Amino acid sequence: MNPAQDILKGLIGELKDIAKTETIVGAPITMGEYIIVPISRVSLGVGAGGGAGEAEAKKGCTGEGGGGGGGIRMNPVALVAVRGSELTVHRLGAGGSLGRTVERMPDVLETTLEKAFDMWQARKAKEEK
Repeated sequence: MNPAQDILKGLIGELKDIAKTETIVGAPITMGEYIIVPISRVSLGVGAGGGAGEAEAKKGCTGEGGGGGGGIRMNPVALVAVRGSELTVHRLGAGGSLGRTVERMPDVLETTLEKAFDMWQARKAKEEK
């Protein structure tokens, strides 16, 4: 196997380790009675090249070389909110970012707390009757 193939094989192996299922479907976050699951889009790119040759001016001189590179990009694209048997998907839109995800969390929390407070008031009123 030539050096470029070795580099490419190692690079792809490392990127596969990074882009696991757990990277796409994030760890669940519990907020009150809700479980929030972040969903991300993962994009990978790799490239490698190599060559070998002989110098014309100096017969018997040979050389070979190779190189490679790769990258990974992760973009949050949705939040899945689960409450009991209810499941709601909140799309973050094209070009969603972690900053935008964090910006939306107060709204999700506020809605959750409002619903919890309303349920508590209804239960308390029912118990008083």
